[in-house]
Amino acid sequence: MDLKLVGDIIKAIREEVNKVIVGQDKPLELMLTSLLCGGHSLLEGAPGSGKTLMAQTFAWAMSLKFGRIQFTPDLTPGDVLGTNLFNFQTNSFVLTPGPIFTQILLADEINRAPPKTQSALLQAMSERTVTIDRQNYDLGEEFMVVATQNPIEQQGTYPLPEAQLDRFLFKIDIGYPTESEELEIVKRHGQTSTRATQANFGIQAVVAAEHLTYARSVASQIKLSEELAKYIVALIRASRSHPLIETGASTRAANLLAIASRAYAAIQGRDFVLPDDLKTLLGPILRHRLVLSPAADIEGVTPDQAIEELIGQVPAPR
Repeated sequence: MDLKLVGDIIKAIREEVNKVIVGQDKPLELMLTSLLCGGHSLLEGAPGSGKTLMAQTFAWAMSLKFGRIQFTPDLTPGDVLGTNLFNFQTNSFVLTPGPIFTQILLADEINRAPPKTQSALLQAMSERTVTIDRQNYDLGEEFMVVATQNPIEQQGTYPLPEAQLDRFLFKIDIGYPTESEELEIVKRHGQTSTRATQANFGIQAVVAAEHLTYARSVASQIKLSEELAKYIVALIRASRSHPLIETGASTRAANLLAIASRAYAAIQGRDFVLPDDLKTLLGPILRHRLVLSPAADIEGVTPDQAIEELIGQVPAPR
């Protein structure tokens, strides 16, 4: 394992993203973790908080094919997947691929589309293949979805069902910047209304597909001790009996926590996982997988608060 090479890859992506994005170090770290373990990320934040720009810049820093879908109420599954059109010259049907045939897909405002259209992503996110007219098409191991949604305005939206939320490794909250960060944003981007392009911001594609493949292989070899594996199981099982939680996390969540913790440790330059890695990742992994009890809703308890209670109740190994 060459952890230094992995560190160089991560540093290169960070430097390119930071040319555009000010602050948001934690969300970026989670997106990098998701990238190293082949997961998908759901970014949630208020309008104008930089979700779309962050996803675009993240993709621009890699020499991977990038596609974007602006989800709207009139979007159909065919608009996402593509369709077979009849070619009169060859007297046969020819596939016209949709925007999902890419490597990094930005699903912008995913909750604006109806459930039937949202479901077009399910097979792609789970199996990295799509089926069109009974024919399977491979999307490749690099395929990654970065979706965004606005939690404030709910009129004309279709909340993602639990089954679809479960396809996302992380739900990442994009908060407001600090005062100093907001001042830097205004100084850096408050001069022109020019649309955001890779050339305008001077973003370079610094990571190739083979770099990503190697970094993922290194992350999969990071050591997770048996004590920490037991700690993961204890946390997940505790979520199923907590009084604030009606439906706890599944075994899939336990597996994803183990996988993500290895990638997170690799980003930190370590070849082993620490209990703090698991505590850091538990919120982003579980916040969209838990269903709170009616009592918790009445009391205004958030999923993050319930997760913090879980962490406090389950003793971590030393």
